[in-house]
Amino acid sequence: MTPEALLDTLAERRSLPLEGYRSLIEAAEALAPRAAELARKAREPIYGNRVFIRGLIEISSFCKNDCLYCGLRRSNAGAERYRLTEEEIMECADEGYRLGFRTFVLQGGEDAYFTDERLVPLVRGLKTSHPDCAVTLSLGERSRESFTKLREAGADRYLLRHETADGAHYGKLHPESMSFENRMRCLRDLRELRYQVGCGFMVGSPFQTSETLAKDLKFIEEFRPEMCGIGPFVPHHATPFASCPAGSADLTCYLLSLIRIMHPNILLPATTALGTVAGNGRERGVLAGANVLMPNLSPLSVRKKYELYDNKLCTGEEAAECRACLDRRIRNIGYEIVTDRGDFKSANAVVQ
Repeated sequence: MTPEALLDTLAERRSLPLEGYRSLIEAAEALAPRAAELARKAREPIYGNRVFIRGLIEISSFCKNDCLYCGLRRSNAGAERYRLTEEEIMECADEGYRLGFRTFVLQGGEDAYFTDERLVPLVRGLKTSHPDCAVTLSLGERSRESFTKLREAGADRYLLRHETADGAHYGKLHPESMSFENRMRCLRDLRELRYQVGCGFMVGSPFQTSETLAKDLKFIEEFRPEMCGIGPFVPHHATPFASCPAGSADLTCYLLSLIRIMHPNILLPATTALGTVAGNGRERGVLAGANVLMPNLSPLSVRKKYELYDNKLCTGEEAAECRACLDRRIRNIGYEIVTDRGDFKSANAVVQ
């Protein structure tokens, strides 16, 4: 079957064999315009031209892990570490609410300070203060017991990138203390606990091949996440991968299109990393099928300290300025940022 026929088959059946995904990846340059067109056609009946915003609050730059690609890795002695207080986090959420955000994403390294005893009251406080909002957590691997407590406290969603669906590749990106099996266990636990679950991977990460990318797409097809965050790999100067090239914005946008075609109802961010490698990356992501943006609500004083990779976008704007800027940029490409929780729509949902 030709790559063109495979793309049509994906649009019709929402599924391909592993080798089919590999063929699509290897034909990315030729198929990207058609894939973007099919992605927009798949998204429109469910979400229309609406783009949802999530208020990102980066609560800690401490991390116990030593992932080889991440600027927050434990071995980076030059990293500036900080933790937000509960009061600071609530202030960020209050300001975000005033600006129209109805989802707050608490993201951080795997910081032992943020125990369940600290996080449970924080999640409850956010839900009490803003009952019409969704709370999303992105705090790495935790025990099933911890995930259970946080779900019971009111957390709606959990983002945990799988990073790669190939176990051998996972081992090349992470220290021996971390395991592919535990990452998958976490994702299964989150699904069983009825979170809205987000997974995802870096595009162009070291040692990535068309075969490992095909496994990523097959995993996303079968796991059926409510959200999927993909963005280009961007190197950080204080990691073992400092000299590796950044991932491609073109390939990232193409993969966004394939994921949208595969799962028309998925919530799909155009990530900050995509905007970092290409000045109009987030707009290109939306045109390729994305429908979520995650501007930063963290205090200006800490944004540059949360340095996952070099040259991270939007570290100097006030939240209100960033929101206004995004509104203009998204309107200019024919889409609209909406004040909405932006919940996952079922497969048979029709835009109102």
